Amino acid sequence: MKTAIVYYSEHHGNTKKLIDAIAARNEVTLINVMKDEDVDLSEFDLVGFASGIYYFKFNKKVCEYARRNLTKEGAEVFFLYTYGGKRDGYLKSITAAVSEHSAKVLGSYGCTGFDTYGPFKLVGGVEKGHPDENDIAGAVKFYDELISGKRGNEE
Repeated sequence: MKTAIVYYSEHHGNTKKLIDAIAARNEVTLINVMKDEDVDLSEFDLVGFASGIYYFKFNKKVCEYARRNLTKEGAEVFFLYTYGGKRDGYLKSITAAVSEHSAKVLGSYGCTGFDTYGPFKLVGGVEKGHPDENDIAGAVKFYDELISGKRGNEE
């Protein structure tokens, strides 16, 4: 199964910790929206989109990348994200971006991450020490179960 994870992880590297742990155990292509050229995602069987949450949304560049490069109708996708404050609605922006191509969302995994963005900077940040080992293990487990389910469906 050919998998790509398109990501943005700049401030504290929270999201990168999750995808690096997944990539250490699985063969995946990591695509950094800040450094890598556009890649035609239609060559991948599974595409992940990963980002920290900024003012309750996925990073804008990840959403734009999805709109531009997720060209295969009905592509199978998943989401990974880290956040500082618990709220609902984090996936609206990325879900809207992939739905333009009738993508099938297979699932998502989110966990807390150290956050000094916006107003959290005033208090020295929130969720210090996250993602921790348990959060990272949860991301790997999520991906492993996602792949297991996909392999089970192929047989």
